[in-house]
Parts: sequence; C-alpha cells; structure tokens
Amino acid sequence: MVKNTSRKKLVFATNNAHKLSEISAIVGDKFEILSLHNIDCFGDIPETAETLEGNALQKAEYVYNNYGLDCFADDTGLEVEALGGRPGVHTARYAFIDRYDPEANTEKLLEELDGKENRKARFRTVIAYIQGGEKHFFEGIVEGEIATEKRGTKGFGYDPVFIPEDTEQTFAELGVEIKNQISHRARAVAKLCEFLNEQEG
Repeated sequence: MVKNTSRKKLVFATNNAHKLSEISAIVGDKFEILSLHNIDCFGDIPETAETLEGNALQKAEYVYNNYGLDCFADDTGLEVEALGGRPGVHTARYAFIDRYDPEANTEKLLEELDGKENRKARFRTVIAYIQGGEKHFFEGIVEGEIATEKRGTKGFGYDPVFIPEDTEQTFAELGVEIKNQISHRARAVAKLCEFLNEQEG
C-alpha cells in the first residue's frame, strides 16, 4: 500500500505576511498553511472582543461559518506590568485605534515606560482552532522585559524592544530562527501541532 504523503492543509485566518511566514516556519513540513488570501477571503474579519481568546475565536469562527473550512486564528497581546497589563488586547492598535502602526506603537510604549524601573512584561498568544465545529484553545507565554530603546533590525512589531527571559537581547537582535524556537507564538503553535499529531496517530 502506498502511504499518502500529502500534507494536511490548515487555514490560518490571517493575511499578515510576517505571521504567516513565522507560523509556517514553526510548523515545518507536516502541514501546509493556507492564508485568507489562499481561500479567497478578502473581507474584514471583526476583532471586537475584549479578550485575546475572544478575538482569536471570532476570526476562526468567521472562516469556519462562511467557508466551511477547519481553521485556526491567533491573537497576541503584550502585557506590561507597570501599565496594568496594557496594551493587552489592544496591542496591534495601541497608538491609533483605527490602524496598525508598529513604529508608533513602539514609541508610545517607550514613552509610557520612560523613567519606570519596573519594565517586566510578557507576550501571550492564544490560538483558537475550530475543527468540525469543535473549539480548541492553545496558549503560549514568554516572560521578559521592555528595553529602554529599540535594538536590532530583525523581526516585526514590538520585537526591537522586547527582551525575552534568560537572554540579554531583544527578539529583533536574536533573529527569526531563535525567536521561532522560544517565542509566545511558537509555544502556542507547538501545542496546536501536538494536538494535531495526536489526532493523526
């Protein structure tokens, strides 16, 4: 008998090229990751929940309900201790409520932490996966702190100012390969992959 070696296709509810390449690299060869573009989904998917779990589920449900495809979606929040957990669910639109501006987000964060000794922070990613109508959640957390200035040129978003635990470099200094081994998203995706592998036997 010839074993079927075709990769299982998974729809990832994003058109963010950075996220797509990051998750594809983490997942490796076992699964083929499809973006919203790949399934001809071009509408604005709502992200109006007050929690990371809620936002991730909204996106996954939108694809499942409208396209009938098993789908996973993520939402990530940067939670800064000295700011009472902000920006949290508003991480992507921290500087401007109506648009994503990573440079402005980072500048606002550094300004708000200016002069503060406590720079503890953590990144938290929640993945919602809908399979045959059933909902599954996977969480990844990495503790760290916020640098006093931007450092490094690799990565995206807050990577130039987030120093993960047990390192002295920001994600942007460590580079994509190392980040993909230790990041919050990597940890959440690893749990998703473990779940999928267990199902496949």
